[in-house]
Amino acid sequence: MGTIAVDVLYDKFGAALCDDTAAIFVGAGLSCASGFVNWRELLRGITKDLDLDIDRESDLISLAQYHVNKRGGQRGELNQLIVDEFAKKAKTSENHQIIANLPLDTVWTTNYDRLLEEAFEAAHRQVDVKTSQKSLAISHIGHGVTIYKMHGDVSDPSGAILTKEDYETFEASRGAFSIKLKGDLLSRTFLFLGFSFSDPNIDYILARIRALVNKDCRPHYCIMSWPKKPDRLVGSARAAYEYERKRLALRLSDLSRYGIQAVMINEYAELTPILQELGRRSHQRDIFVSGSAHDYSPLGKDRLENLARQIGKRIANEGYNLTSGFGLGIGEHVTLGALENLLHNPVTDLDSRLFLRPFPQTLPTGTSRKDFWTKYRREMLQRTGACIFVAGNKLDRRSNKVVGANGMIEEFDIACALGQYPIPIGATGHMARNLWKEVTSNLDRYFPKGGVKTFFQILGDKNKTNEELLDAVFRILKHVTAV
Repeated sequence: MGTIAVDVLYDKFGAALCDDTAAIFVGAGLSCASGFVNWRELLRGITKDLDLDIDRESDLISLAQYHVNKRGGQRGELNQLIVDEFAKKAKTSENHQIIANLPLDTVWTTNYDRLLEEAFEAAHRQVDVKTSQKSLAISHIGHGVTIYKMHGDVSDPSGAILTKEDYETFEASRGAFSIKLKGDLLSRTFLFLGFSFSDPNIDYILARIRALVNKDCRPHYCIMSWPKKPDRLVGSARAAYEYERKRLALRLSDLSRYGIQAVMINEYAELTPILQELGRRSHQRDIFVSGSAHDYSPLGKDRLENLARQIGKRIANEGYNLTSGFGLGIGEHVTLGALENLLHNPVTDLDSRLFLRPFPQTLPTGTSRKDFWTKYRREMLQRTGACIFVAGNKLDRRSNKVVGANGMIEEFDIACALGQYPIPIGATGHMARNLWKEVTSNLDRYFPKGGVKTFFQILGDKNKTNEELLDAVFRILKHVTAV
């Protein structure tokens, strides 16, 4: 039927993300979740002028063309519709934010709004936006992600692809986009998001893909939803529902002609956990180390610092990448260990192997420290697949007493909410000990595939050597990641 299980998507597209050969193609459905209207609602006003009922029409692109025809070829009203709708301020959705933290450098879209750009910018990614053939010829040095807006942008509504004539003359006006898209379809694995078979763009996009590539193209994927089941599945409602399911099944089967396999969901809300899992898998080589120490007991200062240094060295040596907030007394030694390994490898790309984000002490005006650091932590953790927790204490300056690091608790909670694997080294004491107790008492929750109980028993034993603790940490990592 042209459909696949979600686990196949995780394996295949997840591998493309890890190999830097993935791309995403975004349709209008992703923007609807942020409050923008779909095509049908956008054009509802102009169909009244045509004396037609838009709810009975399926060819919305032709409706836009009829409107322009009736005005002697003038499309000023359509242009204003685009400006009024897509220039309004809207918040990026959680799905936009997840996408912006995926290891992508190529994104295609038919949307006119700026939600994708805003999401990538908020994730501190440099963005190069291509909205016209002229912009394709200009390269930006050092950009992080290129967004190809093949149907135009709200900043230039007169150039937006909207009417039937626009689609018919696409090759003449925007043929360079087709050339670029062909290259990407052959060299990258695409995931199509935000499209449905009622989307007026879908047939044009599929036809263009079929014309651009042959039957030997690499597989691509999409996520689409089944028709919504009526509350009462009886009578005419049942017949209509079953008819829509049958028609959709046939269209899904037809996707194989374009090299596209579909993952089907029942509700739009199911998309978010799928993207989260793809994000986790794409960052399975990226390890976050959370730790701080004012008090070095029970291991002692020399041993704890050496353990932190060896963690960093092993992360680099075994093919993982380090992410760290540079926590007091721990982060610097983890980083030093990683650098010792990486700098001895002349072909190492440090930018891809180290992601260091020391916590800023000067905050933006009008921002509370707690809110800013929570956002800061979440941005770091969205780029990782597993987290190691070491010690976790600090000096409370008011009481002059050593207390548990509440920041480590927050990092643990964020990591678990993102579906990541927490690895607290309980033998280092303090907050890491508390987290170790939590994880070991609920191993099935945090490690549903099992196989790590023996290693966690080692991590809680302060009498084990550093080598034994390190071996347990990396045996767990090997078990849960595909490095």
